[in-house]
Amino acid sequence: MTDGTLRCSRGHSFDVAKQGYVNLLRGAAKFSADTAAMVAARADFLTAGHYAPIAGALAALARETAPQATGGDPGCVADIGGGTGYHLARVMSEFPDTEGILLDISKFAARRAARAHPRISAVVADAWDGLPLAGGAASVVLNVFAPRNPAELRRILRPDGVLLVVTPRPDHLRELVEALGLLRVGEQKDERLADRLSAHFTEVARERSRSTMALDHKALPQVVGMGPNAWHQRSERLEERIARLPEPCDVTLSVTLTAYRPLI
Repeated sequence: MTDGTLRCSRGHSFDVAKQGYVNLLRGAAKFSADTAAMVAARADFLTAGHYAPIAGALAALARETAPQATGGDPGCVADIGGGTGYHLARVMSEFPDTEGILLDISKFAARRAARAHPRISAVVADAWDGLPLAGGAASVVLNVFAPRNPAELRRILRPDGVLLVVTPRPDHLRELVEALGLLRVGEQKDERLADRLSAHFTEVARERSRSTMALDHKALPQVVGMGPNAWHQRSERLEERIARLPEPCDVTLSVTLTAYRPLI
């Protein structure tokens, strides 16, 4: 990159936005991009530390499963669908000599991710249109609550690299599902994930993180508005439902963290 412009070997050039990210999105993306309001809700919720147990467990698992540095190019840490960069920034603290790259289809998320950590580069891109990374460029790939393209994830990983996937469990946010009309997590979600990845990866570790969050009436609309539930809610109805809940409201945080190695 020179003079605020990113150039590839084929002669293409892309300007880096003043907010610090580069947009490599080509045409319409397969999934809807998070809106400015959704990204703002996520940033406020994560900054408050409600998902700190997830970030901490993810960083620890990355440290335990990442390939050992043996000289040469260590590979980058890539976060696919990484949103505001909250989880990647925490993981980067475990790899002080490594660069991080975050890809998301939302330009609003990329703007925040570009400022999340000094060693993170943020890119707007669609994982289903091919990831803008060279084959074997990454030693660690993160995928937290985001769609995934198994073939592309395998392509960008080093043979000894690791893919770390975080998915919600059926009891995640269970106190809010009925009360606020939230989407339910399928009982077989972990099994479906393993089956989907099985053509390209083998599972090497799995752990669960479960804790209780005390959410006030400011945090409750944020946890609803920062993810897929935002597309299915009317703000007036949500406010009415939240007003009926205790404050603070004890809410379950429950996820599975799974580590995968590429099939050779």
